[in-house]
Amino acid sequence: MFVPKMFEFDDKSEQIAFMKRYSFATIITNKGDIPIATQLPLIIEERANSLILSGHFAKANEQTNYIEQNSSLIIFAEPHAYISPTHYDQIQSVPTWDYISVHAYGKSKILSEDLSKIQALEQMITFYEPDYSTQWSQLSDNYKQAMIKGIVAFEIEVTAIQGQKKLSQNKTKAEQRRIVDHLEQQGQSEQDLAQYIKNL
Repeated sequence: MFVPKMFEFDDKSEQIAFMKRYSFATIITNKGDIPIATQLPLIIEERANSLILSGHFAKANEQTNYIEQNSSLIIFAEPHAYISPTHYDQIQSVPTWDYISVHAYGKSKILSEDLSKIQALEQMITFYEPDYSTQWSQLSDNYKQAMIKGIVAFEIEVTAIQGQKKLSQNKTKAEQRRIVDHLEQQGQSEQDLAQYIKNL
């Protein structure tokens, strides 16, 4: 990732918190010389001195054939918003886009045992919808076994991580205030971005 010094985002604990908050990510893996990608919800965990990302693909997804052979790039990219030059002091200004992004790199390990797959699904339920755990516990073992036959569960140990916060740091405080005021009147992604700008 190209990261201008002004927009560097390299605090590891803050990067991990961001990944957990915006955990629907894009996983990119090479199939020969062609990159292929899938959008997936992920679980982000710190284990001892390692950062582990876990999730599952549909079994029919061809990307599963390459994730153990090649390193993958996992992109976490929210929130973001168009920034109009009408917020700037200078007439001779151009539009831009503000955003936060974290890129993680690592090689996947496929979890082939049924118990590991069940545990991976239950971990995802606990994170995304803990109230569903009651209904999940009432599902028959046959139903669960049929479900796990249709997925490929995996873990990725992160070997490198990069981040960028492009939050109008190159603008004056007055310009930033106008940008924030505008973003706070928009949708949730824009409002989240406004809060990040205010926190600078």
